[in-house]
Amino acid sequence: MSRIGKLPILVPDGVTVNVDGQTVNVTGPKGTLTMTVHRRVSLHLTERQLTVSVVDAEAQSDRALWGLTRMLVANMITGVTAGYQKQLEINGVGFKAQVSGQNLILNLGFSHPVNFPIPAGITITVEKNVVTIGGIDKQLVGETAATIRRLKKPEPYKGKGIKYLDEVIRRKAGKVVKAAGAK
Repeated sequence: MSRIGKLPILVPDGVTVNVDGQTVNVTGPKGTLTMTVHRRVSLHLTERQLTVSVVDAEAQSDRALWGLTRMLVANMITGVTAGYQKQLEINGVGFKAQVSGQNLILNLGFSHPVNFPIPAGITITVEKNVVTIGGIDKQLVGETAATIRRLKKPEPYKGKGIKYLDEVIRRKAGKVVKAAGAK
């Protein structure tokens, strides 16, 4: 049995979950999310509890789908109630970011500013050198943050670039200069 998959999902007040065959719709105060589950997985809704089951609990592939589906639906419920956010920090002289309409404009030391279009369902705010990415879809928030970070990864010598706020960059020592007259 899947340790994660067999746990029931509690549906909080203010959230409605509709299961229609293999489609799950979750509606909450922040929005609506929809997902289609695998054909070997079934969902059962009873009052304020949602349980996930699979066709064959002994098959390894079904157990993997069991836990995955349970966590995806639980993440949908968390997303429509609280939402998700990731924070990126921009380090470097002259590096800056600003939101202009539906674009994030980044100055990252290139010969031109980088124009990043903000995906639908994502909100981006900039305060000094911290970019906050928020939304209700956990996968989309994480993917957007990773795409922005990929524009200028942090380098190990001075730490310039875009990194997650809680990320630690392992620094390397620079060049070692030998003494002028010593041999």
